[in-house]
Amino acid sequence: MTAQALTSALKQIPRPEYPRPDWQRQDWLNLNGTWEFRLDTVEVANGYEAPTAQFDSEIVVPFSWASPLSGIGRDERGTGWYKKSVAWSPAENDSRVFLRFGAADYSTQVWVNGALVGSHIGGYGDFEFDVTHVWCSDAENTIVVSATDFDHGYQARGKQGYGEIRGIWQPVWLEARPQSYIQSAKFATFINGTIGVKAVVVAHEAGEASLQFSFDGGTVQHAFVAELAVGENEVSTSFVVSDPQLWSPETPYLYEGTLTLTRADSAGDAVSTYFGIREFGTALFGDRSYRWVTLNGKPIYLNGTLDQSYHPTGYFTYPTDDEMQDEIYLLKRLGLNLVRIHIKPEEPRKLYWADKLGMLVMEDMPCFWGNPDETARANYESEAKEIIERDYNHPSIFSWVMFNETWGLKTNPESQGLTNQSHVPSNTYLPETQEWVRGIYHWAKELDPTRIIEDNSPCNFDHVETDLNTWHFYINGYEQLREHVTEVVDKTFPGSSFNCIGDNVQGDAPLMNSECGNVWGFSNGAGDSDLAWHYWYMMNEFRRHDKMCGFVFTEFRDVTNEFNGYYRLDGTDKQFGYEDLVPGMSLSDLHTPDFIVIDAPPCQTVQAGEQVSVSMLASSYSDVYHGQQLTLAWELTYDNIGVRVTAERGSVELAWGEYGVKPIEAPIVVNMPKQDAVAVLAVRLVDAAGHVVTRNFTTFDVRSGAAHGVYDAEGQFVQVPVTGFASHSFPYQWNAVQEGKTNGGSEGEFVYDVELPNVERQGAIHHIEIAFEASAKRLLARNVEGARDRQHGIDFMHGANANVEYNSNTYYMTDDELHPSNIVVSIDDEQVGTFTLPDNPADSRGVLTWQYQEIYNKLDEAGSFGYLCRITVPSRIAAKLNRSRGFKLTIAADKGGVALYGRNAGRYPFDILVRVK
Repeated sequence: MTAQALTSALKQIPRPEYPRPDWQRQDWLNLNGTWEFRLDTVEVANGYEAPTAQFDSEIVVPFSWASPLSGIGRDERGTGWYKKSVAWSPAENDSRVFLRFGAADYSTQVWVNGALVGSHIGGYGDFEFDVTHVWCSDAENTIVVSATDFDHGYQARGKQGYGEIRGIWQPVWLEARPQSYIQSAKFATFINGTIGVKAVVVAHEAGEASLQFSFDGGTVQHAFVAELAVGENEVSTSFVVSDPQLWSPETPYLYEGTLTLTRADSAGDAVSTYFGIREFGTALFGDRSYRWVTLNGKPIYLNGTLDQSYHPTGYFTYPTDDEMQDEIYLLKRLGLNLVRIHIKPEEPRKLYWADKLGMLVMEDMPCFWGNPDETARANYESEAKEIIERDYNHPSIFSWVMFNETWGLKTNPESQGLTNQSHVPSNTYLPETQEWVRGIYHWAKELDPTRIIEDNSPCNFDHVETDLNTWHFYINGYEQLREHVTEVVDKTFPGSSFNCIGDNVQGDAPLMNSECGNVWGFSNGAGDSDLAWHYWYMMNEFRRHDKMCGFVFTEFRDVTNEFNGYYRLDGTDKQFGYEDLVPGMSLSDLHTPDFIVIDAPPCQTVQAGEQVSVSMLASSYSDVYHGQQLTLAWELTYDNIGVRVTAERGSVELAWGEYGVKPIEAPIVVNMPKQDAVAVLAVRLVDAAGHVVTRNFTTFDVRSGAAHGVYDAEGQFVQVPVTGFASHSFPYQWNAVQEGKTNGGSEGEFVYDVELPNVERQGAIHHIEIAFEASAKRLLARNVEGARDRQHGIDFMHGANANVEYNSNTYYMTDDELHPSNIVVSIDDEQVGTFTLPDNPADSRGVLTWQYQEIYNKLDEAGSFGYLCRITVPSRIAAKLNRSRGFKLTIAADKGGVALYGRNAGRYPFDILVRVK
């Protein structure tokens, strides 16, 4: 972050909005902004009995002292001391004053005007202190906070390595309440309109009180009278909403309103809040022996992603409310309906936007990293309770994930791996720990019976007892992924011991993938690479199986050492390239409830003119089109040296009528073009009004077998292999994709000797055209200095530098950052053409590069492709070449370099192609 931007941030009050729109009072004061600060890095054995009087710097609350936005930016363990002087008086006399903290990591003590008002243990839950007895309404008050964080093994830390949560990291505010007030209220909603409420009311004096509910602009009204004792009172009531509007990602209807506590002998309390009417569950359908996840009684397919909720300058604290709102928008524009907040609870304001805009949330509990001893367990249980109690009313949260990948559950493990793909669970996950996890599962179900509970989101096939039968995998390669997913599906059935540890067996819980992607399933990690190809065939494989009810893709954004997001860390776009293969297609087409599965490899090598049969399946997890006729429209297209050709098209009428996956009766039969081509079979599912429900595709490398290829154009062709150059002058040059591609960087030239057909084969040559595929060549550190592969271990999860440019698998996916180059083409040293190559792209359009990868889990510039460059040779030069029947072809690049793609690389099936006639 620049010094100017940081100075600007220091002058403003960050996050000025009320932190809890789900539970909001009107009389409050935001304490975010500049506080005095000091960091002690020496741990004090018995804590602090009195606050410090010495402060040597300033910090911006609510940002971790490790983060740039705090103004401190020191990633050091220690005790952070905070001090702020405040003059504030509640609007109503005789009000109570509460000092509230969204969260502070890890052990917090608070003094007001020199008096210790309370302490708190934990890094993620909210907490508050009643400071009425020490607060001076008519004078300035001094608040001092100590927050100690030494990363002990028993602390629930989660995945903080990207940027540490240290000290205060969520908003701080003062709040006034009457002497008797509503502490909390839990809403349990049912789709018949019944709303059950369990509230806690704190009474200053015994006596009757009325609790009134007014929601939805006053159309929903309810009141009841409770007899209160002094102190905390648990009260329950229920009411019915007529014609209930159900909450879902498509229709996120919120009943917003007010809870009011009225007493005859004191001022009333009013809290603004909301609820959404929805029911989560699992159910059996038809004669299946396995369940699906349901929302409001109907099956729902969960298109999800993993969200680290990490910001590059605020770390796990978003700088603004708008950025939290935009996070949900960016998820929804992809067609996703689920986000898994990874190994941490989300900030309440971001959960508010999930409620408001419609996004299902799996919320993880933060893990500890030490042994599961008594201290760690007690701290975990306390913190998990705080989290569930705080976030209970958010309609978006459909599941609590109690543990992730057995982290913190292994006792004295010899090694900490990242993702264990073996079928043998770690023997350090002891039976007594498994029973503790079972107890946590049942405890969470008792605490919140309205949601789906997962014991452990596993990568070691080690469930104990769970409402969701989930598993993780990171596997690249179509055949390998297909085999793995099929194996998991086949081994999933009631009574199966697969995916369970000890003597536990599966019930009929829904099968769902809760982590997948292509970041870890490669030799030494993926670095940065094209996601589009892998993601597309993975979606097809998931939707092929009737047992699977969803997935969680890793991940929403890139983070510091993982480059596998839909978006870059700064929110900029990656280009998946689907729209160039199927007009109008985007990522959201892979996430539609009604989907056409193409049951075929992503690309097949076929012979020119061959007839190919392609099987398809219908997958439906919505009843929107049930009972209707939908049209499956298809067309086979290919590129003929820059001209898009439609070879065939047709349609099939489908009776769309039930949930689940079923084969489409007749496969689509297509005749391949009679030439070399990359052919695309594109399908569209269309409703009666002509609206496209979903799009999909598969590809073919069509080969003629002719030495110089066959293309639909007059004349003869000469192919010059891109790696067959006579000389080059680049400082860095290498070939890739099994010699199918050549690279030169930075500035330099490739020189080729081209032989034209002799007079016997081709009489007079009147016309010459040259075509080739080229892109810029972005030099990575490994291209210059050599690869420095390293085995990936648990340190990556703690934010270790991945040195991505040294990773042998790195080839940056197409995104908003362009790396252009300019090239000059010459014949016998006479310039005949110039081209600006906009970028060095890699995405699904690099069909041939993907098709001819040699090793499934070691990438060789995968997905890379170029731009079609075409030159018509001037007549005066053609006349010379008619006599000489050969020439020197030079392709020279500026500092942007050049990559040339041959017959088996990129998106066009030819090398340097010379056409003469």
